[in-house]
Amino acid sequence: MLSPAQPSRLLARFIVGTRPADLPDALLAKAKRHTLDTLACGVAGACSAEGAALLATLLASEPTGDQPVWGTARRLGARSAALVNGTACHAFELDDTGGCDHSGAVVLPAAVAALGLAERPVSGLEFLTAVVLGYDVARRVLEACGAYRPHNEAGWHSTATCGVFGAATAAARILGLSEDSIIHALGHAASFSGGLWAFIHDGSQTKRIHTGRTAEGGLLAALAARGGLSGPSRVFEDVWGGFLRSFAPQSAVPDALTVGLGEGWRLERVAIKPHASCRGTHSAIDALGALILAHGLEAGEVERIRVRAPAFLVGMCGGRDATGLAAAQMSLPYALALRLHQGAVGLDGFRAEIRRDPAVLAMMERVALDSDPALGGSEEPFVTVETTDGRSLSHRVTDPLGSPTNPLPAADHARKVRRLAAMTLDAASVEGLVAAIDGLEDEADVRGLGERLRAVAPPRPFR
Repeated sequence: MLSPAQPSRLLARFIVGTRPADLPDALLAKAKRHTLDTLACGVAGACSAEGAALLATLLASEPTGDQPVWGTARRLGARSAALVNGTACHAFELDDTGGCDHSGAVVLPAAVAALGLAERPVSGLEFLTAVVLGYDVARRVLEACGAYRPHNEAGWHSTATCGVFGAATAAARILGLSEDSIIHALGHAASFSGGLWAFIHDGSQTKRIHTGRTAEGGLLAALAARGGLSGPSRVFEDVWGGFLRSFAPQSAVPDALTVGLGEGWRLERVAIKPHASCRGTHSAIDALGALILAHGLEAGEVERIRVRAPAFLVGMCGGRDATGLAAAQMSLPYALALRLHQGAVGLDGFRAEIRRDPAVLAMMERVALDSDPALGGSEEPFVTVETTDGRSLSHRVTDPLGSPTNPLPAADHARKVRRLAAMTLDAASVEGLVAAIDGLEDEADVRGLGERLRAVAPPRPFR
């Protein structure tokens, strides 16, 4: 018997009961922007080593399916497509951040896969509502774990551990599950949760697969519930084996799951990334950029770059291994060297020939990271440039470009989307995708959205 007052019940009621009309116009506009941003990241990610290898692995055992693999001409079954597409969305570190962490890369692949399985028309407004709900629930679970720093400091990658609930939410809403079935879906999702930060020590590619596995897990949770399989109904209560007691025993804030449902939508705090590196590097990149522009600095004038940062950030982004793409994109020293030497921290700066460039590597050695115990784990770092003529120039950016308080200008975002989408789609398909998302709220049935993400030519590997 399902309890009427448990947290899962309240969340399920919220997921079923929210209407498109309940969402402010500005929130719907932001949902469209993040949808387009994520889909562009996903079609570009077909060029990634992780996307290609995972697709080949699955095709070896599953040569047929009816769901598009974004940025390719191939198809897989729904779950496998969500796995590959979710991995591709995160493969170049340009997907959005600030939700469960990388919410778009887990919510959108599950939502699009669910569209392909929906047995009734799904309007564009209904789809956007499902996406907003996915972002909301995923972030609420992270907040219930005590927020980003304590959960991730414990070794859990919140994108995967908390994101699975967002993926399940979006898929369940699109599939039209009942309140009771959504409770079961959330219960299944809790058991599918997982993802460790162990990848940080050697730059392994597992981090990219976390988003794909999470999208797949959320979709499976919703499908299992639709198929009548029961999931545990008390996963958010203080019981042995419950999610919060198991994943956040010292930091849990259970009320964060349900307080103020439908108020202060969590998508509002999610950032769109302008730089192709870990979000932890962005404030320092922007601070260095501001110093370069304000003082007209040339690379040869910089003796040293000092970054005073929280120990958590130094531990997460302090690596200096640029031999592999995944490691380089997590490296703050590499990102700053790239900004100084190349003038930007775009995706092309992470190609193998740039990562091996002696000038960039030498510049990276001039970056010194200092842990400051006075800085909290989520505080932004201070950047100081010491010049060859003896000057010491300091700056700090607390709201990096792309954050909700400093949004990426529309023209810049449009360029990002088109540049990424054009890595696999032809010009007409790129413009068709942009137009389709722009007019999404006017569409009566968007179940064919995934077809807009198919490419004709095989993707060219990014190296």
